Amino acid sequence: MHEMPKGPGWLHWVDLASPDAATSKSFYCELFGWSVYTLTAPGYGDYNIFTLDDVHGPEVAGMQMLTDDSQPPSWTCYFRVDDLQGTVDTIVSQGGQELVPPTDWAGLADMALCADSQGVDFGIAKPGLIKGLGATNQPSAVCWVELAARDVSEGRRFYTEVFGWRATDRDYSGSVYTTWKVDDWSIGGMALMDDAWPSQYPAQWTPCFWVTDCDATAARATELGAAVGVPPTDIQPGRFSKLTDPTGAPFAVITPVRTPGPDQRSDPGR
Repeated sequence: MHEMPKGPGWLHWVDLASPDAATSKSFYCELFGWSVYTLTAPGYGDYNIFTLDDVHGPEVAGMQMLTDDSQPPSWTCYFRVDDLQGTVDTIVSQGGQELVPPTDWAGLADMALCADSQGVDFGIAKPGLIKGLGATNQPSAVCWVELAARDVSEGRRFYTEVFGWRATDRDYSGSVYTTWKVDDWSIGGMALMDDAWPSQYPAQWTPCFWVTDCDATAARATELGAAVGVPPTDIQPGRFSKLTDPTGAPFAVITPVRTPGPDQRSDPGR
């Protein structure tokens, strides 16, 4: 199994904003076999860390409570940078927005929340006590992140300018799919939101988790209160499904046809 490198431009962290911590903890721990522990920092409130297996296992995600009831439950993908403020300045200069300024979160990490030039939220981070995801590209861990965008040309331009990513296109069953690369390593993808996408579906970044049986996972997720957006479907990289958890946060799962690795030869994107 390949671990994602932890250099600039790479996925650093995924974070769930939930209106109901108890429901989210129960759902993801039941679905993926995760454990969870809570960090409490004065002035910052509680922050939950999901881990593989027991609480001493590697970190696979974080969770915080929604601070604004008007915001939808969601997953946020954070990408690593060396210069937090410099990257925020670049994001703004390229038509994006600073939503939450660079913040030292109790020494755990320095993070900022931004929006791209099409209004899609994402995060940037520098490691602190939390060095980043402790497990990737293995069952029950993130193996891919995907941007669904209305304008893929603008997406290519923006993220290339901000992170220096290189965009390569592939034809999957007549649909063009963009893979983001750092050097020759695949770090995520971008899908065009064409007329087949519901008009109310927001453009967004979505984490994709590796599961050993996509159909069984989707069925179990439904039993636990999730909704299925894209039923288990065979795509070139594997068997794939998009889901919405019981609080309303979208995520995806895939059973890859081959071991997904962050390299130029294979990726679990659509």
